[in-house]
Amino acid sequence: MNKMLRRWCAAGLLALSAVGVQAAEFFKIDPAHTYPHFAISHLGFSTLYGRFNQTTGKFFIDWERGTGSVEVEIAAVSIDTGHKKRDDHLRSPDFLNVMEFPKILYRSTKVRIDQDKKSAVVEGELTLHGVTKPVTLTVERINCGVHPMNKKYICGFDARAKIKRSDFGITYALPAIGDEMELWFEVEGIRE
Repeated sequence: MNKMLRRWCAAGLLALSAVGVQAAEFFKIDPAHTYPHFAISHLGFSTLYGRFNQTTGKFFIDWERGTGSVEVEIAAVSIDTGHKKRDDHLRSPDFLNVMEFPKILYRSTKVRIDQDKKSAVVEGELTLHGVTKPVTLTVERINCGVHPMNKKYICGFDARAKIKRSDFGITYALPAIGDEMELWFEVEGIRE
């Protein structure tokens, strides 16, 4: 009887751990399909849009608990507004100072996935220009499934936030060039 009880307990624990593995998924960010974008007022005349072309990182989703984690690393030098002279200026000490601060980092501290499993709120810390501040992302359009071309299991989402660049010590040309920046992250990850 003791042996049978031990076998049932072992089988039950094995089944529970298998459910946990299926409910929790780990993803490596696909740099070819992940684009951090930004928008900022340009002298009040227009809105300047740009993006960063080099992004790496990972994320974890625990569907059962409705939580997870996100880590993103962006190469500051990869800023791209479609104008070389402006991009070189944005890389300079006036703005991003990429020689001293080559990485932009975002690490979550708390993730709450909504019951619909299609949206979430991510609280975390953004490190930009050597300054770390709390930034909350609103996540929309979470979608996961098998990629129709490469047959890998993919999970993607769109996230957005607003920050003030002055909070991160980037004050050049204020207030002519806007302080408030809108941020968007279009992210796709490949399940590991």
